[in-house]
Amino acid sequence: MYQAIRLSRRRAAAEARAVALAEQTAGSDPAARTTNGATALQRLDEAARSAVEAAMKRPEFSLPAGGLRPVYVKPGGPPVFLLGLGRHGAGEARHLRQAAAALARDAFNAGVRSLAVDVDEADRETMGPAAAGEALGEGLAVGNLQFTRFSGAAAGADKPRLKLEVQLTGDAHRDFSRAVECGLATGESANVARRLAATPPNVADPRYFIGESRRVARQAGLRIRILARAELKRLGLNGLLAVGGAGSQPPALICLEHRPAGSAAARRGRGRSAAAPQQGDGPILLVGKAVTFDTGGYSLKPREGMTGMKYDKCGGTAVLGAMHAVGTLGLEQHVVGLIPVVENMIDREAYRVDDILTMANGVTVEVTNTDAEGRLILADAMAWGCRQYKPRAVIDLATLTGGVVIALGTHCAGLFCNDEALRQRLIAAGERTGERLWPLPLWPEHRELMKGTHADLVNSGQRKAHPIQGAAFLSFFVGEDAPKAMPAIPWAHLDIAGVAALEKAEGNLPIGPTGFGVRLLTRLIENW
Repeated sequence: MYQAIRLSRRRAAAEARAVALAEQTAGSDPAARTTNGATALQRLDEAARSAVEAAMKRPEFSLPAGGLRPVYVKPGGPPVFLLGLGRHGAGEARHLRQAAAALARDAFNAGVRSLAVDVDEADRETMGPAAAGEALGEGLAVGNLQFTRFSGAAAGADKPRLKLEVQLTGDAHRDFSRAVECGLATGESANVARRLAATPPNVADPRYFIGESRRVARQAGLRIRILARAELKRLGLNGLLAVGGAGSQPPALICLEHRPAGSAAARRGRGRSAAAPQQGDGPILLVGKAVTFDTGGYSLKPREGMTGMKYDKCGGTAVLGAMHAVGTLGLEQHVVGLIPVVENMIDREAYRVDDILTMANGVTVEVTNTDAEGRLILADAMAWGCRQYKPRAVIDLATLTGGVVIALGTHCAGLFCNDEALRQRLIAAGERTGERLWPLPLWPEHRELMKGTHADLVNSGQRKAHPIQGAAFLSFFVGEDAPKAMPAIPWAHLDIAGVAALEKAEGNLPIGPTGFGVRLLTRLIENW
């Protein structure tokens, strides 16, 4: 249940107002406020301004960075919402994003239909106008989602109940307004990922995931192709087939493509260029692991380890959400998203420990752990994708290892990358969106950990360097030369196991799936 948020150009009176304030404007003496703070407050009507100034004089008043405080002008009336930006001159976009998310939730609960939001130009300049606008839009959109499809009176509903009209008041310049609209669109794409991630495994099985992908493709103007079991077998994607062999629905590889007008791919599609793409001049390739439920297979997880395994599809949902954003925003880059989708279950069709699989690029893998399944389906998808599309860069996302959670906790994802330029682009996009990354090593020595005795590789080695093992395994499947040496194609592996879902509310996000990666990938591609 959520409100549809629309940025309004009209200047009709709004039901409620929201004012962003830097920390020093929240002192005990409103007369001592800087011009920055006074400007926002002076745009309130006299009754609202008096109520806010009276509240700010109270000794218990506080407005922390990223916080939200409602101030009621009259009993039973709508409040004035105060958004905390942190210390003036050092305000960060993440604080505005966090406060905007709280604003969307409170406005929804109050039944507000129209809202005027005022962020002073000086604060926008401190954060950067584009970053500030994106943060405001993203926060409103992400805070707007309440997943109630299976609970209470709203069970079965996942459509907007209210429409929230947002006006940008004060000196809101066109560039800032555009950035807010972009943030709203990207935040809604993150919600596409979050809604699918939160959907339980008895509903969101591989067939359901395919159906949602078709819906997103129609919505965002994407090409879609589904490689089903027969084609997977013909193409030799045996890792994907093995992991999904016992699923309630057969495995598949979902291929989504955004071809902007004027791109080389679009010209080839219109017959203007007969030349096939060469390695490195193709699309940006995104690959996301989608295990709709993971029992661990015959390497069965304990009960507590199986709880929350519906979130093992969050790499795939992130790629789906990012492709939704790329298409909706009409970005200029040629982008392909691949989502291998399976259930990892147990029956006589399930793959076993000691099985040897021949992967899509001919590399053989001895299965030492059926619970190290994500790397098998990603490996096949990346090997086939590199052969099919000749990408200029490859980025994969997966809830891959518990080891990365132990190493980094829940505030950033692990980043493994073979290309310095791509690494810096990803880190910058992560800082801008608040979806932060921390680089971890991946050296040729780590690849040795995955070498097998009876096959080329094992899918799981000893416990040492546990999160690095997953990246090391994947490195054998990125491009034609990868089985012999580190990949030549710029490639990044994002292990999002610690950040894909929250067990307690944090920042601008409630308990549940975060959509991590959607906003990060969108900004990366937008600024490529």
